[in-house]
Amino acid sequence: MTARDAEIVLTDEERTRCEVWTRVMGYHRPMASFNTGKKGEAAERVYFDETAARLG
Repeated sequence: MTARDAEIVLTDEERTRCEVWTRVMGYHRPMASFNTGKKGEAAERVYFDETAARLG
């Protein structure tokens, strides 16, 4: 087993919270700053899936 194959295990203290940003009305903003209505709107978004479109 090489160092590359070793599994990395982190404790909760070693983890860093991931901040998700999105583009809203031409501006990039962190989703954590959204109000309740905007959080609900973001949850309902449908993301484009290129493989599902079967282009070409």
